[in-house]
Amino acid sequence: MVEPIIELRGVCKAFGDNIILDQANLKIYPNDALVIIGPSGTGKSTILRLIAGLTEPDDGEIYVKGEKRIGLIEDHRELMAISMVFQQAALFDSLTVRENVGFSLYEHSGLSRSKIGEIVDRTLEMVGLSPETANLFPAELSGGMRKRVSFARAIIFNPDKPEERPEVVLYDEPTAGLDPIASTVVENLVRSLQKNFSSCNSYVMVSHQNSTIRRTGERLVFLYEGKFQWEGHINEIDTTENALVRQFFNASTEGPIK
Repeated sequence: MVEPIIELRGVCKAFGDNIILDQANLKIYPNDALVIIGPSGTGKSTILRLIAGLTEPDDGEIYVKGEKRIGLIEDHRELMAISMVFQQAALFDSLTVRENVGFSLYEHSGLSRSKIGEIVDRTLEMVGLSPETANLFPAELSGGMRKRVSFARAIIFNPDKPEERPEVVLYDEPTAGLDPIASTVVENLVRSLQKNFSSCNSYVMVSHQNSTIRRTGERLVFLYEGKFQWEGHINEIDTTENALVRQFFNASTEGPIK
């Protein structure tokens, strides 16, 4: 029996009177290609922030490699590195691509600027960008290029500290706002990084985009009314009898989703 590397047990989260998660349970396994689906506003991005340790649950427990996490990510040393790619790339407009990608190394690693520059260039090449891109500012990039830069920032690490190499990447709507071709490029990149970036073999993605779900997902979970209502394989989405899943993929206004 494969043990989960991350587990949410009975997690609850509310913002004011708005209950987002209500006794939600989720397991993430090694080599997982997990996509969280469901209507807008149901707490999918909140799940990612909980996994990343950016938000605390109001109740329930989160386990990382079998150990209970107490507090937020900055409160203790994690048993494994978790990276996150935010929905709108979330790059610093006033910094170059090199400074954006290498931000954590400039701030915390103690490496020389030239060494960080070498690491940034190698990481940019991993996501299909040339080293010349490093001198540009985010405003000079296309939407697809900004996404790639955000991917590079998520997977960069200090080679002198291999324990900081991310084992899990969280993607929050990575193809939002992209045209179909740019979306395909990003989808291919997600799978390529899982295959070729040796330690980073698991990812969790939130997406509403049909092509992204089908091209990047292997295991799916459906979040609605605070709980995961369905779990299945990507091949099951066209055959399942679950009314929530059928309505979601048929884009129907009639059904149990309000």
